Amino acid sequence: MQAINNYVIIEVKKEGPKKMNGLIFTEKTDSGARYRKAHVVSVGNLVEVVKKGDVIYYDANAGHDISYSDEIYQVIRSGDIVLVQ
Repeated sequence: MQAINNYVIIEVKKEGPKKMNGLIFTEKTDSGARYRKAHVVSVGNLVEVVKKGDVIYYDANAGHDISYSDEIYQVIRSGDIVLVQ
């Protein structure tokens, strides 16, 4: 599977509950977060900074899901990426 142009295929990271100051934050309580964390699976030929295997943060409202080989991935535009770890 190969992304083209300025698209990036990502695998969203599922994070377990976080504990902060005695409070437990789950994915549901953090659903209002503006950005999500993901692994990059494939990058298009027009994407310059991001590469396969990077961990990124992207706009939570961006992109759409795609099913490939019984796995669910998300396709976003490179402009929706706000941070590369």
